[in-house]
Amino acid sequence: MGGDGKVFTLAQVSEHNTPKDCWLIINDKVYDVTKYLKDHPGGDEVLLSAAGKDATDDFEDVGHSDSARDMLDQYYVGEIDISTIPTKTTYKPPNSNQDK
Repeated sequence: MGGDGKVFTLAQVSEHNTPKDCWLIINDKVYDVTKYLKDHPGGDEVLLSAAGKDATDDFEDVGHSDSARDMLDQYYVGEIDISTIPTKTTYKPPNSNQDK
């Protein structure tokens, strides 16, 4: 596995969001999938839509095989500094029980 213990911020990863330079975050690990774009069974647009972002939910929702998960190792470039990823907020509708 590559990476040499490098840690990237979300801002650094987000700079890699083109077909010639495509990085993804999956399970707090950073992957350079540029060379895999043309070979991805779901098409390159799937990867490009998540380029420079945390693609964990997208990756897990598809239900990738063990061999697909093993393939990630060859694209590994480092870890994400999780403190740079904003926390997800849950939408809470305004209180509908207003006093009249």
